[in-house]
Amino acid sequence: MPDKRQDRMERRVGRTVSQLGWQRVAVAAILLAVALFLAARSWHLPLLRDAESALYDIRTAALAPATDPDKRVTLVVYTADTNRKTGQISPVDRTILAKALKQIDTLGAKGIGIDILFDSPQPDDPLLKSTLKAMKTPVFLAYANSKTNPEAITYEQTQDLSAYIKSVTTSDVGPASILLETDNDGVARHWPHQYPGLPPLLSVAMTKNVKGDADMRFASYTGPIRYRVPTASDRPVFDKIPIDLLADPDTAPLMAEAITGRYVLIGGDFSDFDQFDTPFTRTGNPVTGETRMIGVEVHASMLAQLLDHWLPVNIPPWLKWLAAAIVVLLGAATAAGQVRTWLLAIGVLVQFAAFLALPYFLARSGFDTLGLPSVGWIVGWLVAYTAVSSALRAINAAQREFAQGALGKYLPRSVASEIMRNPERLSLHGEKREIFCVFTDLEGFTKLTHAVEPEMIAQLLNDYLDRLSAVVLEYGGTLDKFVGDAVVAFWGAPIAYPDDGERAAKAAWAMYQAGEAFRQAVPEGVPKIGRTRVGLHYGEAIVGNFGGEGRIQYTALGDAMNTAARLESANKPLDTKVLVSREAMERTGLDWFRPMGRVTLRGRSTPVEIFEPTPDATDEERARVRELIAAHEQGNSDRVQSLTAKLAESMHDDAVINLVQRLTQTHKGESYVLG
Repeated sequence: MPDKRQDRMERRVGRTVSQLGWQRVAVAAILLAVALFLAARSWHLPLLRDAESALYDIRTAALAPATDPDKRVTLVVYTADTNRKTGQISPVDRTILAKALKQIDTLGAKGIGIDILFDSPQPDDPLLKSTLKAMKTPVFLAYANSKTNPEAITYEQTQDLSAYIKSVTTSDVGPASILLETDNDGVARHWPHQYPGLPPLLSVAMTKNVKGDADMRFASYTGPIRYRVPTASDRPVFDKIPIDLLADPDTAPLMAEAITGRYVLIGGDFSDFDQFDTPFTRTGNPVTGETRMIGVEVHASMLAQLLDHWLPVNIPPWLKWLAAAIVVLLGAATAAGQVRTWLLAIGVLVQFAAFLALPYFLARSGFDTLGLPSVGWIVGWLVAYTAVSSALRAINAAQREFAQGALGKYLPRSVASEIMRNPERLSLHGEKREIFCVFTDLEGFTKLTHAVEPEMIAQLLNDYLDRLSAVVLEYGGTLDKFVGDAVVAFWGAPIAYPDDGERAAKAAWAMYQAGEAFRQAVPEGVPKIGRTRVGLHYGEAIVGNFGGEGRIQYTALGDAMNTAARLESANKPLDTKVLVSREAMERTGLDWFRPMGRVTLRGRSTPVEIFEPTPDATDEERARVRELIAAHEQGNSDRVQSLTAKLAESMHDDAVINLVQRLTQTHKGESYVLG
């Protein structure tokens, strides 16, 4: 049994490959590989990365925990007012910093982090240096170098900074990295890397020797920064004190509650400097509405995260690849599923909603979703769906082509297509349809059969019928049958289109032209062949499958078909090429017909107004013929004679000459009876 199943599977795979072709199989495989790559690596691809970042920021802003002012961390900041008072902007005044440090030390802070680079000598350096050397509170000075942060500091400044820090280093004073890294869009979402040559990150350095606070896992952590929002707009996450108040011995004691036992971070709070985009930038802080954050506050957020020992659960790379593979399989399975359109739409919406919602719920549950795809899953799903659906369409097309080709040996291709869509149409029944009927006949072909060898007759007839059949199919007609050299076709069944009349009229004229081309291509030695005559009529007919259970024929029956046949026959006595009834002409939408009078067809009692297509004639020539017909219908014999004379001078057309002769034999719109 397993061997049989394996054989069946191998045959099925082989048949699929055969129907698709190796090129399509290769393209489908490549697309599926691309889908997997997009679903797994969207955070690393330019356009997708931007979309993923936007969704991550929205999640972060929505899930940011609300908190009352953090009693463990305080910000001491230089402001624009500080700069105005001190008269210094860049670098900031170091005297006021020295005074503030002395007061903070006195008030008993747990640790001090300074987010200010001392990368250029200043006149008040001796005061600050002496203050730093006398500090009892651990102090960590900002450090950066030109290798890891070339945009903020030059090589020369790095040298000056290193020398400054070295000159004040004690057991309580040392360097700390203030590096902050942003993504390609300039947003600070994750903790910076710990590069060789850099001291520990500021938040790690400030806590590493503090029992209960230290968490060395953060020394190598590069996951997302946990940003928080205040519970109210007037209760910020971190207390923020202007450095002026702490530098003043009179006001400093008033700040004791915000300093004692806390980590103090000192930096600048300027609108045009050291500002960072955060996940709140796109939507604004949900509480305060602020869109940017000063660098020292970013460090404070990282310090608070460390103090809370909050590390999100990491999602391993292999699991992300597995999720991507599942997404691709879902896209492929959805494409392969044969379901109703509305069910497919619901299924797609549910899957897309899941792709968007899953990272949200994972983030809410404490997982690290920075780098977890969401848009990438959707794009990968779409590519996989496209790959499989395209392959299935190719297979279905191959199967339909095979089946349609088999049916086409017995039925017209258009009928075969209809039957492929609706197999029940094979049942024996007919229906009334309004159709455009075309009959053709090759003049003189019957006589030719007596003058030429049968082999040549077969060759000529096949060539002729191929030419006319190609015209019918080119213009979307249904080939009804061949009757000797005659071709019978119709438009409007099994499928009707709004432009059936136009296509039928153009096909009728093209069939005449194809007949003329055939006459020119006849081999030497074959007697002269006459022209192809065509009749076109519009009317009601019974269309359907007729015959027995063993052999059926899709055809049209009724008066409309008979009228078209008689119009074709009327071409001979009227010296015309293609005759079209008024019923058909009015529905073509074309303006290239000239009237050829009213005739009573052989075997009919009701007159028929007939027209001949003349696409090469001018509007003026057609207008003269219309005037002649109108004058005859009005019984204006003088006008008829005048117009007849003009036509005789300007037109040398057998059909027009024949028309003039008929009009002279009838009176006031009388129909000309064909014998």
